[in-house]
Amino acid sequence: MERLFHEAAAHSRVAVAHRNKCAFTFSISSTDYSAIQAGANLDAATRPRSSTKGPLDADDIPPSSSPLSPQQPPPRMAPPSFNPRSPVATSPLTRSAAGSPAPGRRPTTRPGPSPVPGGPHKDFSFLLRPEIYHPLPPSNIPAPFLLNQPAPDTPIDALVAGGHFRAAAIAATNALTSADIDPTDHVRIFGLLYTRLACLTLIDATALAAQEVKALEDLGSAFYLDEVTGEHLVPWELRVFNVRLQALGFADHRREVMSYFELAREGRLRLADAMARHDNSAKEMWRERIVDLGVRVAGALVEMDDVAAAAEHLASMPGEKLGMAKALLLLQMGDVDKARRCVSGEKDGEVVGRVVAALADMAEGEYGAALAKWEELKEMDLNDEMVGVNMAVCLLYVGRMQEGKVLLEDLVAAGRSSHTLLFNLTTMYELCTEKARTLKLQLAETVAARSGETLGGSEKTNADFKL
Repeated sequence: MERLFHEAAAHSRVAVAHRNKCAFTFSISSTDYSAIQAGANLDAATRPRSSTKGPLDADDIPPSSSPLSPQQPPPRMAPPSFNPRSPVATSPLTRSAAGSPAPGRRPTTRPGPSPVPGGPHKDFSFLLRPEIYHPLPPSNIPAPFLLNQPAPDTPIDALVAGGHFRAAAIAATNALTSADIDPTDHVRIFGLLYTRLACLTLIDATALAAQEVKALEDLGSAFYLDEVTGEHLVPWELRVFNVRLQALGFADHRREVMSYFELAREGRLRLADAMARHDNSAKEMWRERIVDLGVRVAGALVEMDDVAAAAEHLASMPGEKLGMAKALLLLQMGDVDKARRCVSGEKDGEVVGRVVAALADMAEGEYGAALAKWEELKEMDLNDEMVGVNMAVCLLYVGRMQEGKVLLEDLVAAGRSSHTLLFNLTTMYELCTEKARTLKLQLAETVAARSGETLGGSEKTNADFKL
């Protein structure tokens, strides 16, 4: 699950787009802040940020303020209920009747499950219904990849490790809907469900994942809490992922922001508990989770076309690792000078500062100066696909397209095959020859032959090769 969590985050990494007739995208793959995207309204006005401290401010919390300290028992929740029409009780916000369904509401009227009486075990058979999960036909898979399929009995972990995410998603569904699975085994059920949803995202089937995740309904319900310990039965990674997918399914990013703050409030309680127990590993883990939630809030604000608010939000968050995210967002807003200043104080500022400086030159159309900076980074033995891709884009704009094409082909030969790399290479094929389709098919055969064996060698779709 840990690998899939990072794979899904890396799938939509931060990108700075330069839009023109060639439609090239130069992406940043050295940061995991995947939520920040293009398409913002740069003229949007914002109100001054409030000075109050919220749950995303991960400062040290006095141990005595924690309701989860060892001296106190875990909080007892209300009796288990699963009413899909009731809003989250802890939500500080009210919802408009014209908006998307309230948290936990589903488009069907099927009654929710009831916990198994007489113990903490609960029945999750409502997640095992075959009609929840959509088929994944191979119609959008290039022919070379269909000839390189894993054996039907390959374990799911091996499929994920080999980059066969479509096959892993199908195997997870088969396991969830089989007669052998115990409906009270929440660890296995939620693990398989997370694998299914993450793999759908990795094969660009996020829309299907956003529909299938609705079967979970409201993860804030007491039904998902252990009646003895009060701990949440759903893994943290799935809870965070669920927020994003539910927001997409209901087209409501305001709900997404609210849900992230609810998770951050819980994170601060866990952080206080870890501090009271002097558990340094748990303390660092919850600090990182709170920061991650803060970045996701910024991503949700960007998708609401409020980039200025996202920039203010990120600026209020402490942490040395956020310099790149802040700089990319400022570049998206057009504030190039401030973006450069954002990374001036980073510990690894030499590399990060050079990357931001090169991107700033590209944002201002200074491709010659940017090319020199990318060449310097490459000479530093920085083995990063991002450097090569951006270097190739600069070569194109300075009139050296053939060199850029060769550079991208060398990256593919070295085992790189990200969507950005393939998109730029196939676009160069379209620009330099009338036999682009033949070259695209040859490229698909090359990538398929290395699928599962090299970096980024997962199964691709026709869209990756612009077929």
